Amino acid sequence: MSKTAAVPVPLSFRGFSPETFAYLEALAFNNDRAWFEAHRGDYERLVREPALALIRDMEPVISRISPHYTAVAKKVGGSLMRVYRDTRFGADKTPYKTNVGIQFRHEAHRNVHAPGFYVHLATDGCFVGAGCWRPEREDLALIRARIDGKPKAYKAAVARGEGEMVPAGDSLVRVPRGFPSDHPLAAELKRIDFLLSSDMDPDLYLDRSLLDVLARKFGAAVPYMGFLCEALGVPF
Repeated sequence: MSKTAAVPVPLSFRGFSPETFAYLEALAFNNDRAWFEAHRGDYERLVREPALALIRDMEPVISRISPHYTAVAKKVGGSLMRVYRDTRFGADKTPYKTNVGIQFRHEAHRNVHAPGFYVHLATDGCFVGAGCWRPEREDLALIRARIDGKPKAYKAAVARGEGEMVPAGDSLVRVPRGFPSDHPLAAELKRIDFLLSSDMDPDLYLDRSLLDVLARKFGAAVPYMGFLCEALGVPF
């Protein structure tokens, strides 16, 4: 009688390793295809496997925050962002990213500009974020219009994140056209990124307690994310 091959049981998240940071530092100094392929096993063991385990264990957390957000533990096309850089338009032609990026996306908006929850690990800094990075022009106009129309709701949403997350991202020099220069929320209307962010101690990434930290920080950003989703006409 033939035996059925055992299906591997997915590993639960136990933390990244100090070796993960060492690997990313080495990749920064040896950012070429030959080195990467020679150390692909290290990438799988130190980066991809723990990242997919983190995503898998975050799925119920993300579902509780909002049923419209996804945590997809796939090697390609899921919440783990590609290691390969897009070198078509920039001067930097190094082929590989030297950070670990994980994005929990909205089901209706699967590009990097839509409202999302983000986890970042790198040797030069670790942080988590929530919101929209460089929204498209039409989305940017919708967000600004809602801030202008519901200033109290916006300020309350930002305030709810205080203590866990703070506003971050780039801004214009001047208030955008269509709004008075003395608008009471001029600084917010000038934003081109609508983000809440929190710097993280790298040691937090080394054990399972990271899951609780992410749940707390993402939970604090819920009113802000709800505000953005309503502005863009998608459910939260």
